[in-house]
Amino acid sequence: MKRTDVRNVAIIAHVDHGKTTLVDGLLKTSGIFRKNQEVQERVMDSDSIEKERGITILSKNTAINYNGTKINIIDTPGHADFGGEVERVLNMAEAVVLVVDSHEGPMPQTKFVMRKAIELNLPAIICINKVDRPDQRVKEVEDEVWDLLINLNADESYLDSPIVYASAKEGWASKEFGEKKEDMRDLLDTIVEYTPQFEGDEDDNFKLLISTTDYNDYLGRIGIGKVESGTIKENDTAIVVNYNDPDKRDKVKITTIYEFDGLQRKEIESAKYGSIVAISGVEGINIGDTVCSEEDDSPIEFTKISEPTLAMTFSVNDSPFAGREGKYVTSRHIRNRLFREKETDVSLKVEETDTTEAFRVSGRGELHLSVLIENLRREGYEFQVSKPEVLYKNDENGKRLEPIEEATIDVEDQYSGSVIEKLGRRKGELVNMIPSNGYTRLIFKIPSRGLIGYRQEFISDTKGLGTLNTEFLGYERYKGDIPTRNLGSLISFEQGIASTYGLYNAQSRGELFVEPGDEVYEGQVVGSNAKGVDIDVNVCKKKKQTNVRSSASDDALTLSPARKMSMEEMMEFVESDELIEVTPKSLRIRKKILDSQLRYKSKKNGK
Repeated sequence: MKRTDVRNVAIIAHVDHGKTTLVDGLLKTSGIFRKNQEVQERVMDSDSIEKERGITILSKNTAINYNGTKINIIDTPGHADFGGEVERVLNMAEAVVLVVDSHEGPMPQTKFVMRKAIELNLPAIICINKVDRPDQRVKEVEDEVWDLLINLNADESYLDSPIVYASAKEGWASKEFGEKKEDMRDLLDTIVEYTPQFEGDEDDNFKLLISTTDYNDYLGRIGIGKVESGTIKENDTAIVVNYNDPDKRDKVKITTIYEFDGLQRKEIESAKYGSIVAISGVEGINIGDTVCSEEDDSPIEFTKISEPTLAMTFSVNDSPFAGREGKYVTSRHIRNRLFREKETDVSLKVEETDTTEAFRVSGRGELHLSVLIENLRREGYEFQVSKPEVLYKNDENGKRLEPIEEATIDVEDQYSGSVIEKLGRRKGELVNMIPSNGYTRLIFKIPSRGLIGYRQEFISDTKGLGTLNTEFLGYERYKGDIPTRNLGSLISFEQGIASTYGLYNAQSRGELFVEPGDEVYEGQVVGSNAKGVDIDVNVCKKKKQTNVRSSASDDALTLSPARKMSMEEMMEFVESDELIEVTPKSLRIRKKILDSQLRYKSKKNGK
């Protein structure tokens, strides 16, 4: 039997192409909000970091009722670093809405998410968004979408995918280009018409694959997934087949079942095949686990998640300021929190190291790891992290392989030469160059390590007007040494409070990271030096008082503004002999060896 009353669809796209704003429009069109209700923008981005950065980090579920049909919508992230979120939730959908910007066209992440949809044989509805842009080029973008599908070796049926034109910001969608509508009914009608109806038998043994997990203080662990067969009921006895250990079988009782209704979860007594539900009462449930009846406990196959490409070491903070600001500072606290994160983030890998004080954490990219660090510090954790390192592999002949990315760069024509030169030095290979109306699109194949530390340089070189997007391609032979950062560090000579006089003398050596009144310690990096060498400076030095006065010496000392770096900028700046100290209130860069004499000896011995 087909479920004619349910459609399950995932919204997929490149970052900033308007997925979450499109979901806002669908929710408004369905009548979930009152006419006079004040609704914030990007209502699905509920996490504080998502709101601040304007990006989606976690996949989320919502549902609307439209003309007697329940449409379950999965909003997914668009950034490549959170591709694992997309991979694991696509198995809940029967179709995808591919959102493409009317000016930018298909981008690296568009290709990545569409490839995943094609692998799962999910039909696509093409939504050309932002058609109200004055620089829109809708017809060219349509051709680029068809070219993308051909390049991905998509089945011929994908070339018959319906196209809808939308302005998510203005809250309308239309099947005809150039025809502005009142709301998004055309897109909802297309979803109902083109999304396949889920087939099953409600009398079969029930099976549910957990694709997402959540936590509630009152209900405990919550598992979210699609009922693949049969009917699941409250108070049913079920078997949980562990994804990481398929031989493990746990007998549990389903205490509560919820279905999604707008932005709420509504408790229900039962749910049949094709429904996306949340269940509670199953302690210790993880992503990839299968919840099934006792009669048939064979697991459902879970999508293989792509491997991480970048690793950092998280360790206990041992700086002179350790324990001042953090609530959770011990290795036990840090270990428990990291392993808890691993349960909900399937693309994250956490490993023990030789010492109990440090843990190796691997992720998809710098943003993936920096968001984890930011979440931890907001929760009150205090720790140190090392410079990000790429994860190498060996082929069957023992030769070293490294991760390679495709970097798509859009810059004004005048800056393209500088970008080509810089990425050439970083072992980047220019694959394609497409000029367009004063802009040039450059496509490079480049080792992942070649991009570490480049983004800040790229922003400076392009005066902040360029965009850089990457997609992981796979592993290739090691490309050789890449020059590391060309800046040295200004290192505090002693512990104390930074003074205007001390900073004034230090700023002639380079750019400062601290201001007068900031507390510093010996071995802390307080600035950068353009000459590429490390220099010890005394930023706490005070001017000696004398009874001699002159008009020249009494002039106010003028300091350049200190550079305040974000977590990502620090991750790009640090070298292998440095660490980032992370506390709830502060971010500092420091040398691994704080004592200047010991540091000098270790360098000498290293040579």
